[in-house]
Amino acid sequence: MTPHPPATPAQPSYRPPSTSRGRAPGPVAASRAAAEPAADPRWARPALWALLLVTAVLYLWSLSASGYANQFYSAAVQAGSESWKAFFFGSSDAANSITVDKPPAALWPMVLSVRLFGLSSWAILVPEALMGVATVGVLHGAVRRRFGAGAGLLAGGALAVTPVAALMFRFNNPDALLCLLMVCAVAAVLRALDDGRTKWLVLAGVCFGLGFLTKTLQAWLILPALAVVYVCCGPVALRRRLGQLLLAGLAIVVSGGWWVAAVELWPAASRPYIGGSQHNSFLELTFGYNGFGRITGNETGSVGGGGGRPGGRGGWGETGITRLFSSDMGGQISWLLPAALILLVASVWVLRRARRATDAERAGQRAEFLVWGGALLMTFTTFSFMSGIFHQYYNIALAPYIAALVGMGAGLFWRRGGRRAPFVLAVAVAVTAGWSFVLLNRSPEWLPWLRWTVVALGLLSAVGLVALGLLSVRAGAPVRAGASAGDGEQAGDGEQAREGAGTRDGEPVGDGASPGRSPLRTGRHLAVLVAGLGVVTALAGPVAYTLDTVNTPKSGSIITAGPAVRGGMGGPGGGFPGGRRAGMWRGANGGTGGPGPGGPQGTRQAGRQGTQQSNNQAASPGRFPGQGQAAGGGRRAGGQGFPGGPGGFGERGAGRMGGMGGLLNGSKVSAKAKALLEKDAGDYTWAAAAIGSQNAASYQLATEKPVMAIGGFNGSDPSPTLDQFKKDVADGKIHYFVAGGHGGPGGGRGGPGGGRGGSSKITSWVEKTFEKVTVGGATFYDLTRKA
Repeated sequence: MTPHPPATPAQPSYRPPSTSRGRAPGPVAASRAAAEPAADPRWARPALWALLLVTAVLYLWSLSASGYANQFYSAAVQAGSESWKAFFFGSSDAANSITVDKPPAALWPMVLSVRLFGLSSWAILVPEALMGVATVGVLHGAVRRRFGAGAGLLAGGALAVTPVAALMFRFNNPDALLCLLMVCAVAAVLRALDDGRTKWLVLAGVCFGLGFLTKTLQAWLILPALAVVYVCCGPVALRRRLGQLLLAGLAIVVSGGWWVAAVELWPAASRPYIGGSQHNSFLELTFGYNGFGRITGNETGSVGGGGGRPGGRGGWGETGITRLFSSDMGGQISWLLPAALILLVASVWVLRRARRATDAERAGQRAEFLVWGGALLMTFTTFSFMSGIFHQYYNIALAPYIAALVGMGAGLFWRRGGRRAPFVLAVAVAVTAGWSFVLLNRSPEWLPWLRWTVVALGLLSAVGLVALGLLSVRAGAPVRAGASAGDGEQAGDGEQAREGAGTRDGEPVGDGASPGRSPLRTGRHLAVLVAGLGVVTALAGPVAYTLDTVNTPKSGSIITAGPAVRGGMGGPGGGFPGGRRAGMWRGANGGTGGPGPGGPQGTRQAGRQGTQQSNNQAASPGRFPGQGQAAGGGRRAGGQGFPGGPGGFGERGAGRMGGMGGLLNGSKVSAKAKALLEKDAGDYTWAAAAIGSQNAASYQLATEKPVMAIGGFNGSDPSPTLDQFKKDVADGKIHYFVAGGHGGPGGGRGGPGGGRGGSSKITSWVEKTFEKVTVGGATFYDLTRKA
């Protein structure tokens, strides 16, 4: 090969793109060429469509069994389908008394679906499932560009069967849309790293802006990592990189700030109260309850906040580096987390010497590892140490980053060959098998054969990979299994096949031997088998958890994936707040996974009884799966009560509801109660008022009439005040008051954190002033008739 003249920089080893004037391309053009995927094998496109089809079936299967899922958001969707003003603000009811405690972007797709197809479980949840399919597709495409079709399929498949992803893409919380937007943002940044075009960074900025309108500051967790990687690795001049990032920042401000500006400038008297805030301010909500309060634990108006605790405990469980591996978190997200970290470190080390000017492909691969790895580490660190509200399902944010790193790392070492590659993969498989055994052993009576099968297959795969490595060393050449796997790509990270011996990073690359040499041929066939065993080992546990999740209806505010686990915690900690308890826990079918009948003596059997009860409820007409008792009905087996001492949360104060049914899940609405609220409802602005959004949501969804949520989600927001409520009653705007609202600790006697006691004062005034009516097991006060 003729060397370049001294004045000409060496070009990458791949074939450079042709130019009209015959000049060799610069680093940016070389990077673009390196990023373009090689021609995909014939099986790649059918495999992608099969992956998307399986994902769609998985996420749509028995979707309506979950009813309205989280009724808090479903009620807001119903309100938006009736009122464009409620659509814009994200109001809990069509009369616009108060908003949900998040921006409204996540509600908009569901509202549009309900406007098109009518109010139903399917109309609300199908958009979430389609977001899951889209996320898998975008992740596949982002990984495939540099690492091949096989790596893209592995990454997409790993995301699709991550238990918490399957959970949330079948649910109506904002996390589904946020996950899709974050994957799109990362994919856009990767394209900008390929070709240096500003449009990709602007597109990423738009995704981050829309992410802010979905779940406020959580969308920006990964921003610092992505910005730093682009500044360090972007293919254009530094000054241009900085200018591009400023434009991306402007895109964030415009795409996310327009709604914020409209809300803040809108006269407060003519818009709904901002739920979750204590002073009717979205900025306060953003930087307080939904912002830095989540980090410090000082969340005014929340349930279980109040800052960190001694010994590394937050108000919502133990904090620290092992938090996401704990009993209640591990099965949701951590199956492939150790492997992702191992492959991230090993891949960055292997690619550490790549330079864009001389090896653009491998330099681009390293940049992609830094992007996905930076996103993972930023999110992992924040989740591990935050002291505020933290639910298990938040971990969906980590799912695409873990899946991408596993697919990219496996693809890199599969295609690269080299003496160390089989050993790196063997370590990743062995660690994954061992950790899967630990996770499965936390549910000892659930599929007991599976954990031993995973260990056996994992050890067999790891030993096979080690054997491949030793075979490679003895043969004097790396086993290039990827070249024989039919993926249409040449071995060695896309380098052209060469005859004769060579080295890369000090490792031998090719020895001039014929491909027909028996040790190499044997190694290739063995590699395909061993790789298949490794994939089965890695995904067996997540697939089992995911299938259990898909087959179990979910509803309420706190849900989890998979079977009951030993040593888990329910809700804030395992008591309130922050405590743990022994025994089995499953917070999947009725909101929180509280103790079984009789309080803290709850066992796995009680949990299963609760699961069975939830499944039975799913089949009952007029009752959605996992719903709690009617107001005043008390705590049911299987977790409807809030965890913590005997009788759950409700007995810690003079509660009007047993447990926390009105806070964490809605109430069952009888046909008689529905008929009562529907009668003459058109003559009133609100058919009824209830303490807390979940309690109000049940009646609103049953009647499709506006129901005022006093105090917002927690019952602690100062909306309305007692004077405002009296005025609305005097003006004939509210017909009934629903008794039995929680109002936070104290059962309607004042909200947590806020300390204003607005809901308590309203309750006391209503009880003293108006006539009580009991219908269908529920108690109401007719606000048109004085006692």
